[in-house]
Amino acid sequence: MTGPIETRLAQLGVTLPDAPAPAANYVPFVQVGDLVFVSGQISNGPGGFITGKLGADMTTEDGAAAARTCAISLLAQLKAACGGEIDRLVRVVKLTGFVNSTPDFTEQPKVINGASDFLVEALGDIGRHSRSAVSAPSLPLGVAVEIEAIFQIK
Repeated sequence: MTGPIETRLAQLGVTLPDAPAPAANYVPFVQVGDLVFVSGQISNGPGGFITGKLGADMTTEDGAAAARTCAISLLAQLKAACGGEIDRLVRVVKLTGFVNSTPDFTEQPKVINGASDFLVEALGDIGRHSRSAVSAPSLPLGVAVEIEAIFQIK
């Protein structure tokens, strides 16, 4: 049975993928009480990793699209953390976004808006969250964006 969150995602044309496996010695999520801390999810689309450096070979709009893919992976990890019942989500608490960018690039918040805007569009008010958006001189595998999240569940 599909709940309200997956119904809304389907209306947006989004099907959550299987939660990506960790690439190193860490776990994809940790639950502490009613909080789920999801490890950083890297930009990944149907063609593979979305790589590039903002301010060099990617536009802000390209970065925002990459950030959106991170948000979809975050929700996939949350669904796994909830035993497949993503409707246990109470709210998105916080995102921390890392943008692979040149030293003079200053639009990190606009890049991470790709994830924030998607979460609000998909989840409504429970998708509103606190956030950080910072630059990084490089990210794993050359990806454009990595985002970690904290969710509250019931």
